[in-house]
Amino acid sequence: MKILDKYIIKSFMITFTTVFVILFFIFVLQGIWLFIAELAGKDLDFFTIVKFLSFYAPTIVPLVLPLSILLAGIMTFGSFAENYEFAAMKSSGISLQRAMKMLTITIGILAFVSFFFANNVIPEAQYKFINLRKTIVQQKPAMAIAEGQFNTIGTSNIKVDKKSGDNGEFLEGVTMHVKNNNMGLGANTIIKAKKGLLTSEDDSNYLQLELYDGYYYEDIHPKKYEERNKLPFAKSSFKKYVINIDLTKLNQAEMDNGEITSEKMLTVPELKYTIDSLQKSYNKDVISFADNIVQRNDNVFNKKMPNSDVQSTVKENEVKDLLSLFSKIEKRQILEMAKNNVSSTEFSIHNNKTDLEYKSKNINTHWLAIHDKFVIAYSCLLMFFIGAPLGAIIRKGGLGLPIVFAMLIFISFHFINTFGRKLAQEDSIPPFLGAWMASILMTPFAVLLTYRATNDIGIMVNFDWITEPIMKLFSKLTQTNNN
Repeated sequence: MKILDKYIIKSFMITFTTVFVILFFIFVLQGIWLFIAELAGKDLDFFTIVKFLSFYAPTIVPLVLPLSILLAGIMTFGSFAENYEFAAMKSSGISLQRAMKMLTITIGILAFVSFFFANNVIPEAQYKFINLRKTIVQQKPAMAIAEGQFNTIGTSNIKVDKKSGDNGEFLEGVTMHVKNNNMGLGANTIIKAKKGLLTSEDDSNYLQLELYDGYYYEDIHPKKYEERNKLPFAKSSFKKYVINIDLTKLNQAEMDNGEITSEKMLTVPELKYTIDSLQKSYNKDVISFADNIVQRNDNVFNKKMPNSDVQSTVKENEVKDLLSLFSKIEKRQILEMAKNNVSSTEFSIHNNKTDLEYKSKNINTHWLAIHDKFVIAYSCLLMFFIGAPLGAIIRKGGLGLPIVFAMLIFISFHFINTFGRKLAQEDSIPPFLGAWMASILMTPFAVLLTYRATNDIGIMVNFDWITEPIMKLFSKLTQTNNN
């Protein structure tokens, strides 16, 4: 390796390390702010808090790493251009492509390391983070519930007005919304109590919530669809009511900006195996639902068949209106049966559609998790080929203009990436396109910058082919008016 290559790599790595440490520290502070409600006032020792943040920290590396490479590339190559070091290189016959050669290999190695990190380290950190969080909840049960806001635990949303006691186990003003597990009917049970007590055991996966002096309100969903328009409900009061909360549900919880979900804990082979199982289950449910609909219709219409005389009449003479073969009473029964069957089928289709959409979204999320591991590696190379040429073009080092360009580019990249992921989760576009949308759109920009920087064209784009015809037309109009 030549002295020049060592100098360029050293300059870049020093800047990159500095920027990465600063940004990493800022995002860790953001994480502390996100989890402050879970950490503050829980009498946790310093070592536990450090472990909590250590297991959370790897999840922010995919966000910090591309931004650090982008900013370091702009600052390093901008400083080279500003201090006329590039001019010295070019006068010695060294092009920008040659100057970037060894650094490109270094970034490629960094991209490979980032993939290994995303595929192995982050899933392990997520797993340990969830287990540590579960352990803290077992030791400090009240940690699972924050005052004055609804907290999703398992299939319930819980809100308490006030907590007291050494571990916050004594609750006042408890409100619970219990979600319905059947056919997506939503939260159909509401429980309110004046007081509550939250306890747990170290070797148990359950929290025990004892409610005192309250009542519950429950919507009832009759089997017959037409009776549901009457909105029946049941209401009862209680002196003591005990509820067991499954802590394993924390593994499926989603936290603001943290996005702790089960697919984040899996490697690529594990994700492929899970997707295969989910896809088979999805296909089986689709076939089962279609068969049930067909079988239901057959059963309904086979209950009311024409008698033998009518059948012989149908065979002898073709009849366009089948209802004309029945009496008025039979017509009324058939029409009522058809109406009920349509209503029941519509309700069944709606509920199964919701369930299938959820499963499809889950499959798409797992596919996105696979692609994200590769996108992280590619984004390192992409940001380098945007940052390095851009720094050479703007010829500014330091922390002023480079930060402005870096933030605009990265915010655009992150926004497009988030937008694509949302569309892919909703099955509007394929997961591959959703995960790679930002990279696909930003790659031509990187190619353009690299081309213009290596050919000393600059960042300005020539629009004379648009403006010249307009100016000529304006000149002709002016001369005509003067004449």
